[in-house]
Amino acid sequence: MKQKTITFTSVGKAELLESELTSVPDHQVLVENEVSGISAGTERACLLDMPNLADEPAGSFPKRLGYSGVGRVVEVGAHVHQVKVGDRVLSYKGSTHANYNYLDGNEVLKLEDDSLPSEHAVFGVIGSFSLNGLRKTRLEIGESAVVVGLGILGLLAVSLCRIAGASPVIATDLSPKRRKTALAMEAHQAFDPTASDYIEQVKAATGGGAQAVIEVTGQSIALKQALSFVEPLGRIALLGCTRVSDTAIDFYQQVHRPGVEIIGAHGRARPQLESRPHAWTWQDDIRALWRLMADGRLDMDKVLTEVYSPDEAPAVYKQLAEQPQDFPVGAVFDWRRLK
Repeated sequence: MKQKTITFTSVGKAELLESELTSVPDHQVLVENEVSGISAGTERACLLDMPNLADEPAGSFPKRLGYSGVGRVVEVGAHVHQVKVGDRVLSYKGSTHANYNYLDGNEVLKLEDDSLPSEHAVFGVIGSFSLNGLRKTRLEIGESAVVVGLGILGLLAVSLCRIAGASPVIATDLSPKRRKTALAMEAHQAFDPTASDYIEQVKAATGGGAQAVIEVTGQSIALKQALSFVEPLGRIALLGCTRVSDTAIDFYQQVHRPGVEIIGAHGRARPQLESRPHAWTWQDDIRALWRLMADGRLDMDKVLTEVYSPDEAPAVYKQLAEQPQDFPVGAVFDWRRLK
């Protein structure tokens, strides 16, 4: 069998490369991917070799991307007992955009619900980041919430804020199309952050200021704007990766004196073993999301917007690099379409 992997070979360039499969180590499983989810923000940053990319030094190519896949276990290492051959699993961390993945036994989570489509279930990983951001704000029923940035993480955060009982839920993004999608996903209002009265619009919509803000863009200017419309003692969760600090912020006037909390909400900033209030493990967050998908409260038909064959990868990533605002929000590769 051959492993075919989408690989970033240089800045702005993606290729589908082939290699030989090897034997499965004792602590790993081999998963045949059905679907892998595209995390546009993270993958574009890696494709363009932007700064602050986890542990990767600048210019480190080739890169194998992706961290969310759903597929079937086809081989199990001798020391793995959580899953067996034939189980449908979601893969996390070690997963890449490939038809086959070698994964540590603790990096897969068994899907018990056979009725949940793989192209929906795969958003469990990405959605768990949104849920982690929401939990970090300690949102309570009836509080106002603002989601800044309406890519896949932001749109899922909008839905989760509604499910959690926030009122109102305000969505903001540069893209009219994404704002329209947020309204379809039950945001109460959606605003353009480039509007001259943007801060005043958000304050008016939230009754004087937002109590909880989930910042998803990773842009420092967006954080500065959020500090202007969050209410005193409000909370801002930094869900998006703020890779470039290029905006001056008056921390005394906007954070210290009004008692505003800025909370790091990176996907890795979660407990490893046991969930606790406002901080669940990735496994528990994903299971919670699957239940919300299954009972219809999280409408994945509104989230999934494009399904690609892996053969299209070079063109897909060219579009992501050059036209990020036009890139589909909820996109996946379907490895069952691989030629």
